[in-house]
Amino acid sequence: MQINTEKWSGEGAFTQVVLDRLKTVDRVTALKVEDAPASRSESDYNFVSNEIFVTFASTEREEPTRRFGLFPAIRRVAEKAMTLGGVQSLLEAAEGIGPADYADEGMIQYLRTERIIPPYQTRGYKLVELLRIYEAGTPSRA
Repeated sequence: MQINTEKWSGEGAFTQVVLDRLKTVDRVTALKVEDAPASRSESDYNFVSNEIFVTFASTEREEPTRRFGLFPAIRRVAEKAMTLGGVQSLLEAAEGIGPADYADEGMIQYLRTERIIPPYQTRGYKLVELLRIYEAGTPSRA
């Protein structure tokens, strides 16, 4: 498995939990984690936005066909070993992750909030973490 974290700052404990779970799936061949441009920090809250791009393994199968409608032939067809819906099912069953806050055929989205109170400070801050999971190589969502 290839894991690319060059464009990820490492922020986001929930993102790390999801990444650790996805590393164990044998039908996933590559993961790419990036910070999303929406990340920002203020004095009373910290908004972390991350994106994970998943590449699935593929299998080839042979399918009988006809060339020019006359000659019998065999065509090789590549099929993905898993879909984004399968990833969603795996993550829902995983302890500490649970069901997605939003999901469609092209994206899985989680939103987690946590109150952080650092030691020796009277006032804490709210950590909001947004995680989106996409399939790598699909057209961008505009």
